[in-house]
Parts: sequence; structure tokens; C-alpha cells
Amino acid sequence: MGKILGIQIKNYGSLKDVKMGKLLFDKREKELSNMNAVIGQSGTGKSTLADAFGFLADCLDKGVEVACDLNGRGGFEKIISQNAEDPIYFEIYYRETSNESPITYELSIGMKEGRPIVEKERLRQRRKGQPYGGPMSFLYLEYGKGFAFKGVSGGYDEENNEEVGEKIEVQLVDARQLGIVTLGELREHPRIVKFKNFLKNWYLCYFSPSAAREIPNAGPQKYLNRLGNNVNNVAQYFYREDPKTFLKVLQSIQTKLPGIEEIKPVKLVNGQLVLEFLEKGFKEPFYSQKMSDGTLKLFAYYLLLHARDARPLIFIEEPENGLYHKYLADLAVQMKESIKGTYSKQLFITTHSPFFVNALSPDEVWVLEKDETGFSSLKRASEYDFVQDLCESEIGLGDLWYSDYFG
Repeated sequence: MGKILGIQIKNYGSLKDVKMGKLLFDKREKELSNMNAVIGQSGTGKSTLADAFGFLADCLDKGVEVACDLNGRGGFEKIISQNAEDPIYFEIYYRETSNESPITYELSIGMKEGRPIVEKERLRQRRKGQPYGGPMSFLYLEYGKGFAFKGVSGGYDEENNEEVGEKIEVQLVDARQLGIVTLGELREHPRIVKFKNFLKNWYLCYFSPSAAREIPNAGPQKYLNRLGNNVNNVAQYFYREDPKTFLKVLQSIQTKLPGIEEIKPVKLVNGQLVLEFLEKGFKEPFYSQKMSDGTLKLFAYYLLLHARDARPLIFIEEPENGLYHKYLADLAVQMKESIKGTYSKQLFITTHSPFFVNALSPDEVWVLEKDETGFSSLKRASEYDFVQDLCESEIGLGDLWYSDYFG
């Protein structure tokens, strides 16, 4: 399903020019790990970073003009960096599987005639077996017009002015829509199809306990939605597809929820599945509508981590909100366990909790700071002096952060 090796964001709010991980022409940078926690003081840009990922997903789903207004963004003028002369720019360095050559996706969004528009969109990949050298563009669009190459290889080699493979001319009807949306539905463009599906399956979590208490309509659903108000529907889907594994998952989850002795699935006469929570000291079970905010959040997170056909990328903002601090280290450990041994399952977390960070390594933690210009800068915790050595001497990374050794 794919994995991000690196990402660069330019001119998005306080993110004037930030980079995480390895990009196409980086030779020394490390690739992003499967676990990536972002820390920093309030106002350094953690929420902006999370929203940048959400903005990309919204551009795919709704188009760039609508995406500029969603989730309170306030339009293009509000999200582009102050005094920026260049467009909003994203570069994603991504690999579909560990055996395939990485692909670079570039997206530039600017204004034309007072409306947001896709100025440039490009997908590039080096020739098979070529670790260095210039990549070939197999999708290139400017203002919705350009070309694409069919098949699993080939493209336009700009350095040698050479075309390899079958090229088609492309003219989009609406340049506010991403080209990968249209071409990603065509069988003759398998690389574009895979990348579009990878981006489409990102999960940005805006879990709301009050929303999760709503009584949902009956019907199984494969994935949690952004607010998490379909927890029972996801449980119903899981139970229908693999009841034995689902019951094992519930048994595992109940050992991690404070005060919960048992979680039982109960099927209603309308076919809907609801979950009963049996708390210590009570004879009668409770349903989600009566559970505490913290218990609901933990349950949703653990269900998310155990999901069948897991999302390739999950972004959670400040999971510590509403949770007792002693649960956070275990939550971090469970998150790391959920991605252990997998390739295409990445977690991105923003957090203020040193207890959560204590369970992570310096290469898994990124620090956001504001520089003298007022814009954000971003680097790995392992890049700070002495941090790696101190962690190897069994001092918790979160304790070092709390004690102002870095960040």
C-alpha cells in the first residue's frame, strides 16, 4: 500500500520550508521510520503540520479550491505563508513496496484569476535498477495540461531529452482537480493508480468522544471515520469478517482499559452490533454512551491499531488529551507494536507528553521550533548534541525533553 520515505512542505502557514526524512536528491538523509512523533512548544506549528497532511487528503477528495476552505482553513490567502511569493508546494518521496523503486510526487498550488489552482503536478521515478541519476517523469501537468506515460515503467528523461514508453497527451477539464484523481482511475496507469489509492487511504484522526457516543445507523463499515462516531459500525464489520480474531482483539483491549473487566459484542434485532463494557464494581454493563471520554478514546485508538487491512498512514494529534498520564507510555508501546514487522503502515503523532515520548527512540521523534523569522524549523531529536548517547545510557527521551536538554 505504500510508505512515505520523506516529505517537504513549503509556504503552508508557518511551514515556510520544512522537511522530514529523505527526498529524491538527498544522499545522506535517513528515510522516515514507521513511527514519527512530532513535539515542540505550543505555537511552533504541530497543528499546522497535521493540517498540511489533511489538506493534501482533502485536495485529493474535494479539489484544491474546496480544500482551502475546509476545516476552518479560511481560503487560500489564509493558509499560504505570509509574504510568500511562490506557491504552496508539497513533495512526497514514497515507495509502494520495499522491492520497488521510489516515486516522487510534486504538487504546486497557486492562484489564478483570484481562485486556487494546481499550477504543477508531477510524478517521477528512476529507471528500474538505477539507484542514482535523473528520474523520468511519468506524469507532468501544468495548469491541467501535459502528459502521462502508460504502464509500470518508462517516462520522459529530462536530462537526456529521451522518451521511454507510450506517452499520451492530457488536458484536464478543471485544473482545480488533481490529475492523479482522473488518471488514477485508469487501468493503463498502474503507478498513478497505486499512488492515488495510497493517498486516498490516509487517516487523519479528529476523534471526538461526544461524537463517538452518538447512536449510529446500522451497517458494518471497514474504517473509523475522522470523528470516530462509527466505532460500533467498525466493530460490526470486524466481527462479521473474522469473529474469532475480533474477540481476541476485544480481550486484548480490555486488559489495557482502566477498570474494564470485559467487553462483549451484542447483536441487536436490527442486525446492528453494539459493545457492552463491564466495569469493576458494577453488575450491569455500560454502553459507549455512558463511558468516560478517556476510555472511549483509548478504545478507539486500540481498535484503530488492530484494524484489518490497516491504513498505510495514520495521523493522530495529541492523543494524551483527556487521558491519565500513566496510560500514555503503554499507548506508545502498543502503537510501536502495531507497526512492528510491517512495511506499509506508518504512524504520525503530535504530542506534548514526555511520558509518551519516553517510549520512543531519538530517530522516531521530530522537534518543531520557531526560528528568528517566525517560521517553523524541524529536525530529528537524534540530531541534537548528546541526545543519542544519553538515551543509550537508559535516560528516557521524554525526560531529557522535559529537562530542556533539547527542543
